[in-house]
Amino acid sequence: MTRPQPVRLDRATSRLNHAVYDQLKERLLDGVYVAGEQLSTEQLRLEFGVSKQPVMEALRRLSGDGLVDIYPQVGSRVASYPSQEVGDFFVMFGGFEGTIAGIAATRRTPEQLAEMDAISHEIDQLRAEVDPSTRARGYRLLNRRFHQSIHLMAHSRVMAQTSSRMWDLSDFLINTAGSPNPLSDALDRRHGDHERIRVALHEGDQAAARREMEHHIVGTVGVIHEP
Repeated sequence: MTRPQPVRLDRATSRLNHAVYDQLKERLLDGVYVAGEQLSTEQLRLEFGVSKQPVMEALRRLSGDGLVDIYPQVGSRVASYPSQEVGDFFVMFGGFEGTIAGIAATRRTPEQLAEMDAISHEIDQLRAEVDPSTRARGYRLLNRRFHQSIHLMAHSRVMAQTSSRMWDLSDFLINTAGSPNPLSDALDRRHGDHERIRVALHEGDQAAARREMEHHIVGTVGVIHEP
């Protein structure tokens, strides 16, 4: 992905620590950096137009999120996970998201189903986009909205909050552990998965919703490792 242009953060409207954290996290989730890449505090300070303190605080928070590794007296690098751990994560994540989908199938409202359908339609329209970077980023953002709409159907704050943290790690692994823009090539297949999940939710089929969601999430490992 093309490196972003330097960003000057607005001190009048944002607390710098949070602003630097949010923008650096977005870069990591978008795959601007690759696994193991060194993150220069000085370079980031210059790009954001801030002192070192907000950058160092952001890196510490991102380390807590599992997105950055900090080596004392050495510096920071984009976190790197062995293939086995990546696979383990998506098996665990698939089971969790499958559970949410199964519950959502029994609690969804007509309005919530309509919201999910509208997001799915946006993803379907994105399939006509030819630029890989635009396809990949567009799908990542719409995909989060699609799954968030299902989380709302479950009517469980603790599930939604826990899932949000797992989705961050999922997006990070997809965009840093494999080939560039993997979501672009996988867009059609992933949309097909969504359609089967949608059908199960509309029908209120708890078992099918759980099964299709788990298959969708666990299948992410194949997206990451596609040549």
